[in-house]
Amino acid sequence: NPSPSSTGDYTCTCTGTSIVVTGGPATCTKDECKATPAPCGTGQTCKDPNTAASSLHDFTCTCDSDNSIKKVDGPATCTKDECTSKPCGTGQDCKDPNTSPGSTGDYTCTCTGTSIVVKGGPATCTTDECKATPAPCGTGQTCNDPNTAANKLHDFTCTCDSDNSIKKVDGPATCTKDECTGKPCGTG
Repeated sequence: NPSPSSTGDYTCTCTGTSIVVTGGPATCTKDECKATPAPCGTGQTCKDPNTAASSLHDFTCTCDSDNSIKKVDGPATCTKDECTSKPCGTGQDCKDPNTSPGSTGDYTCTCTGTSIVVKGGPATCTTDECKATPAPCGTGQTCNDPNTAANKLHDFTCTCDSDNSIKKVDGPATCTKDECTGKPCGTG
């Protein structure tokens, strides 16, 4: 009311809000986290530490999957690499093709140096050292690997075909053939 006898009937409205105060200044606030569209990405939490209308661009987006990943004044880049928890066993390589927070169980475990691959869990790796190329034992020798677990290496045995009492672990045996064994010349 513009008449001189009218006082205190004016209103103050905060720009861009529904905050209206009659007869005095309005306390204007602006929680940037309540903006539409939301300022943070999916899988993120928004926190505006100062909602005063004059305090803008101070909101923080924090990744729900890892609250150490944050960004001020915009969406954080959230990733969730399932391989960081080392879900694969010893002697295996882990790869996570999709590190977005909502992607789970798509990592693969590959036995190092093999084509054995399992998706979403550790692989059962075996390493038969006797099948290596080149063969670990020499010609005229038989190879036996008693434990083919990937973490059990250097336990294969090479045994001479001519004399199975001559053996060596983790390498070729020194096979010699003593033609006098069995006394082919007779006694004396």
